[in-house]
Amino acid sequence: MAIARGIAGPLAGWEAEPALPPPHAAAPAQARMTAIMRMRLRMSGYGYPESALRYRMRAMPETPVTGGCLCGSVRFEITEPLFDAGYCHCTRCQRRTGTAASPQARIPAGALRVTSGQELVTVYAPGDGGFEKLFCSGCGSALFSRHPERHELMSVRLGALDEDPRLPMEWRQYVAYAAPWEPIPDDGVPRYQQARPR
Repeated sequence: MAIARGIAGPLAGWEAEPALPPPHAAAPAQARMTAIMRMRLRMSGYGYPESALRYRMRAMPETPVTGGCLCGSVRFEITEPLFDAGYCHCTRCQRRTGTAASPQARIPAGALRVTSGQELVTVYAPGDGGFEKLFCSGCGSALFSRHPERHELMSVRLGALDEDPRLPMEWRQYVAYAAPWEPIPDDGVPRYQQARPR
């Protein structure tokens, strides 16, 4: 797969870059996601050196990615690579997590499977159009968020995963509301005063 010159639309004029060979035989979905993530990072202008990009793409974990809640009752697996990882600094996320920011990543549509404890997954709907928050009713662990109407749009809380997802963090949103008691690190991750562009 390559990003080719002459494609109409937002990719017009971008130079072709051959896909990196994976260190092992990757599943088609993972190979597709690797190329998509590389394209997103190049288009974003984040300035990752090619060597760092190469490492990040090769370091993607095997799927499925597994995770669960604190009490262990809710377990889940995600069968395709996560993407669009970042931090939300809004006051809702601060109150929901008790921390300065919520690290999360988007789940590909249809890739989430709750393997145990489905009956304990509870939804809090803020009622103002904001994303619903899904948590374990047994221990209170924050697990997922989802669009109130388009339930296929979901994110996972990175702290609920069993292993390091090895994802590049792509954004920090709502930094205008960042907790004053924990300064945002100078990590080069793009910052947005309000919601990030989608």
